[in-house]
Amino acid sequence: MQQSEDVAPAELADAFDRAARRYDLLTGMNPGYHRHLDAAARRLAERLTPAPTLLLDLGCGSGSSTAALLRHLPSARVIGIDASAGMLAQAETKPWPPGVEFRHLPAQRLADLDLPPADGVMAAYLLRNIDAADRDAVLTAILAALRPGGWLVIQEYSVAGRRLADLVWTLVCWLVVIPLSWLVRGSPRLYRYLWRSVRAFDSTDVVRDRLRRAGFTDIEQLAVTGWQRGILHTFLARRPDHRPAGS
Repeated sequence: MQQSEDVAPAELADAFDRAARRYDLLTGMNPGYHRHLDAAARRLAERLTPAPTLLLDLGCGSGSSTAALLRHLPSARVIGIDASAGMLAQAETKPWPPGVEFRHLPAQRLADLDLPPADGVMAAYLLRNIDAADRDAVLTAILAALRPGGWLVIQEYSVAGRRLADLVWTLVCWLVVIPLSWLVRGSPRLYRYLWRSVRAFDSTDVVRDRLRRAGFTDIEQLAVTGWQRGILHTFLARRPDHRPAGS
């Protein structure tokens, strides 16, 4: 593959802008996509007692993860945050209850938001799209954005160190996902980037290490079912009750 065919990191938000109108169509063709988001939101909800008042949905995209949070935590205030203006524009076309809002901001600037501490944070398909050199800092910022005892759920692809998972991921991308992006007039460059970025992303061990370094505790890694088993992973982690963020 020619490097020029790939989406460069600096172009990623623009690439999502261009793909935004067809994004929901393509994700809807992914067996399990919405079911897995729903499961991640449910696992977060199970850990948030009493009922949360504020949730952050980092990398909310067109709002599928936001909707998943609301199915399980319908009374919470939810703020969706994304670096792509085009994806947020798609999210804002959907009907939302009072208390849902969207902010145009990269995760690297989370500390710029003037918000009370959040009870929970969801970050679905976000960490991989952040430069490796910035991932620890983003996780530290998420810790600081949570109240003591608050929870983070991460949903992310990772195949590092798993040969069979890597092979399955490559076959699905090149035989299904990328051809579909052509058929529905999506963005083949973005989905080639998806294939490459998953193969280059941290191993699950590295993700857990990053969470520990940021100061999270009670870290869990959960498997998903279906063809994405060994490819898609759910991580849960808690901000300690008494440890100051960044200490």
